[in-house]
Amino acid sequence: PIMLIIAIAIKAYDHGPVFYRQVRLTRGGKQFMIYKFRSMRIDAEAHGAQLAKKDDDRITPVGKVLRNLHLDELPQLFNVFAGDMSMVGPRPILRQELEEHYTREEQELLLSVKPGLTGYWQAYARNNASYETGKRQEMELAYAENAGLLWDIKILFQTVEAVIRKQGVK
Repeated sequence: PIMLIIAIAIKAYDHGPVFYRQVRLTRGGKQFMIYKFRSMRIDAEAHGAQLAKKDDDRITPVGKVLRNLHLDELPQLFNVFAGDMSMVGPRPILRQELEEHYTREEQELLLSVKPGLTGYWQAYARNNASYETGKRQEMELAYAENAGLLWDIKILFQTVEAVIRKQGVK
């Protein structure tokens, strides 16, 4: 029901597509289509990347709510059910990001596990670890190298805690 309500809200806002789709890589370098609820204006790509901008004016009012509550990523559950992703793992990566930020050996390690809906980087340092500092790569590779059920459980609990903390709930 929550996904239906979100879809109606997105459609009602600007009559555009409900989902944002993009090709990402999964285990073994296989390509798959990732799905998210669309949180940006229909013409967002024409306005270029504004990653450094705190208030990105390409994000719709509905999109701001979805992103704050991390609901924009709910459709990735379909990717999990399809077997392209798991619940925990490195973020699904674009080929360009992979080639720009990882050595050949690191690429192989990163693609040795399925990407996840959440992961070590998202749960522990999402806003404090970037490609530019190298911390994101370090954390994603550490997960790929040490993946296991107990760590996955810990990451899932930490993700819930991080989302609750972000919302100011104590």
